[in-house]
Amino acid sequence: MDDIIFGAINEAMCKEFAEMIGNEFEMSLMGELNFFLGLQIKQTPTRTMIHQQKYIKELLRKFNMDSSKSIDTPIAIATKLDLDEEGKNVEHKLYKGMIGSLLCLTASRSNIVFSVGLCVRFQANPKESHLKAVKRILRYLKGTPDLCLWYPRWYNFELVGYADADYAGFHVDRKNTSGIAHFLGSGLVSWGTKKQNSVVLIYSRG
Repeated sequence: MDDIIFGAINEAMCKEFAEMIGNEFEMSLMGELNFFLGLQIKQTPTRTMIHQQKYIKELLRKFNMDSSKSIDTPIAIATKLDLDEEGKNVEHKLYKGMIGSLLCLTASRSNIVFSVGLCVRFQANPKESHLKAVKRILRYLKGTPDLCLWYPRWYNFELVGYADADYAGFHVDRKNTSGIAHFLGSGLVSWGTKKQNSVVLIYSRG
């Protein structure tokens, strides 16, 4: 069984497409889209919003963080995570479970992509310092469950992209981390962050 979504600028086109597909494949129409693969979708005459409030509440409950104190940012400005080889070990299954759940949430929450991506790098041997960073992300989500992707209707469709990178920001191997964001009009449609494979060196001549 496959889940398929389709849309058009008017209802007649949707019905026509559904009839064409229905003539070729056995399918059931579920009506107007409001939930898809963990994403909640709310449509109004002026905008479409995508969020994961239900998933966030379930996530906080699953990891016993639903009564924790919320926090304003997913990661502290001065955070410098490293291997922390002398740190206390934490349960691999718990850490990986938290990371996997947070990765699913990045489908609608671009503002946690960097912090989650940083914590992912320590899955092989997680320490208390790494778990603390993961729990901070959950505390941030507790205070911001209603943030969503927002797409106004009848807006311009100009595609604009942005890219940036730090310099030797990862303290384990001094490699750079880059990030991208693409907007269609005022709506964010694509985003990501990645640790680069090469080390950038700067030389100066005296």
